[in-house]
Amino acid sequence: MPKKVANPEVDEQVNVEVAHQMLDVDIAVERRLVALYTLQLVDSEIDKIQIIRGELPQAIQDLEDELAGLNTRIEKFKNDIADQNENITKRNNEIVDHEAMIKKYEKQQENVRNNREYEAINKEIEFQNLEIQLCQRKNRDASNKIKELEQHIEAAELLIEGRQSDLNAKKEELDSIIEETKKDEVRLTEKSAEMEQFIDERYLTAYKRIRRSARNGLAVVTIDRDACGGCFSKIPPQRQSEIKMHKKVIVCEHCGRIVVDNDISCKAHEQLEK
Repeated sequence: MPKKVANPEVDEQVNVEVAHQMLDVDIAVERRLVALYTLQLVDSEIDKIQIIRGELPQAIQDLEDELAGLNTRIEKFKNDIADQNENITKRNNEIVDHEAMIKKYEKQQENVRNNREYEAINKEIEFQNLEIQLCQRKNRDASNKIKELEQHIEAAELLIEGRQSDLNAKKEELDSIIEETKKDEVRLTEKSAEMEQFIDERYLTAYKRIRRSARNGLAVVTIDRDACGGCFSKIPPQRQSEIKMHKKVIVCEHCGRIVVDNDISCKAHEQLEK
């Protein structure tokens, strides 16, 4: 079998191509790391804007919910008053009917033939009078109930007035803050979308997952005094060397955050200012 003749020129060309491929991979990884940390810087700035707004959006929502509840309560009180007035009208009509029956029985008493008939009619008159008294008592109770409901409505309306004033003040405050930060927020949101285009889907998904679980929203951190900038756990020297080589995305063994070096941080800050 003939021996393979070495060709220095071919070997050198292959080595150059491999070196270029490795360099391209390194550049792609570094670009991804810069994009990840730039995205973290952008999202952290957006977080600061949200912190400036504080709890105003939630406070506004709570006030709106309270106002809706108060208006619902007032509507219920008004419906109860309408029902009470309807019952009063109904009983007044019953009183008229009872009074008509009394007049009818009184007229019949003028033509009775004996005491038994007189007593029977008299009992009917007494019964009608009792029904009238019962209707009148229920109407008084209903009138008192209406007064009580009207007081509740008045108190709720006063409360609504105060809560509406608070709501208007908080909305004005929030609108003022939004107006002050609107330009920055738009710029940062656009920058965030721009950076996401340079990050593979799996890394972007991991980044967002880490951000959701991290209390301070930090998914990508730098090495700080030989420690992770997120959980402050010490990073071994060998691990630090690997991070500085930019050959792959490396995460903290303790908190799972992506860790980058100061070189990536500087490039990310430059990218942010563009």
